[in-house]
Amino acid sequence: MHHCFDSSKRNVTFPSCIKRPAYGLVIYAAYLKMEHSDENIKFWMACETYKKIASQRSRISRAKKLYKIYIQPQSPREINIDSSTRETIIRNIQEPTETCFEEAQKIVYMHMERDSYPRFLKSEMYQKLLKTIQPDNS
Repeated sequence: MHHCFDSSKRNVTFPSCIKRPAYGLVIYAAYLKMEHSDENIKFWMACETYKKIASQRSRISRAKKLYKIYIQPQSPREINIDSSTRETIIRNIQEPTETCFEEAQKIVYMHMERDSYPRFLKSEMYQKLLKTIQPDNS
């Protein structure tokens, strides 16, 4: 089974890590928590769950919750997005669709792919992990 930390590939791409959460996503999230920057991965995962909500009533409730936690200025886990994206979300959560957080999710994904994921690949945590999953060649 292929997963984020395939020992045959030293540097796994961010998309393959985040789309195959065997345990890659969990370890990456733990790294971000250590770095005090786990709001992005938490928001991204919350959006993935949000998109699957079928009930409009549940969607409205969850959209407001996501806004309060991640989007609202000064919120507990405020994500770094531009003001126009933030304002679009504010308008959209009045009648939320499954895509109302999509633009913010793309921005957060880009931040992780370009910023925190390359740091993760260089981290001691990732290097130790590679050593534990590589076959012993002695």
